[in-house]
Amino acid sequence: MHKGHIRNVWIIFRREFASYFATPLALVFIVIFLVMAAALTFSFGKFYESGQADLSSFFYWHPWLYLILMPALSMRLLAEERRSGTLELLMTLPISPWQAVVGKYLAAWAVAGLALALTFPIWITVNYLGDPDNGVIFAGYLGSLFVAGCMLAIGACISAVTRNQVIAFILSVVVCFLFLVSGLIMLDFLPAWLPQPIADAIASLSLWTHAISIRKGVIDLRDLLYFVTLVAAWLAANAIVLDMKKAD
Repeated sequence: MHKGHIRNVWIIFRREFASYFATPLALVFIVIFLVMAAALTFSFGKFYESGQADLSSFFYWHPWLYLILMPALSMRLLAEERRSGTLELLMTLPISPWQAVVGKYLAAWAVAGLALALTFPIWITVNYLGDPDNGVIFAGYLGSLFVAGCMLAIGACISAVTRNQVIAFILSVVVCFLFLVSGLIMLDFLPAWLPQPIADAIASLSLWTHAISIRKGVIDLRDLLYFVTLVAAWLAANAIVLDMKKAD
């Protein structure tokens, strides 16, 4: 990749990342995530009652938290630019649509990653209380970060389509939900009347299926390829949308 391209992506990244903290948005997002993650783990997840030194109950709730929080984080990425008219200004800069898309996406993912990293006291707690398999916990964090990245990529693309943040949020939640539960639906309902190869193919699109695989401590190349492909596909679609708007 050309150094100029990397520099442009870095410029967009810094601009976008700083904009999250220029308002209370990032702080509110991080606080909500930390509070909800802790509450779901220690209350609904029955962390202490399980008597096991692991974070399975912690990671179990992450996809469902992300289902709301990632669309909320991504809905402003381009919808706000379109609403305020700054998207047209952005498109006049000497940067390509994909550079703008990647820079903005990485900024949102960095905020999500920061929120996830700040849950480290829970990791410390489980090590204090017992002798957990930290390799499995690390894999759980990695899988959680990938799920967040996939949902952000979906939300960013949908944000480029509409200038209304509320619509972007709702559509993102719906699409992310479909990607999350497709495997569960296939396993429980559709195989009875769908050919098994088709059911398996649709089930393989499920974020939940691949997240569970990594959460068990098995970092399979197929799971990593799935996450990378899903993110790349949605970012490519995002760049195409921006390119079309730039041409208008």
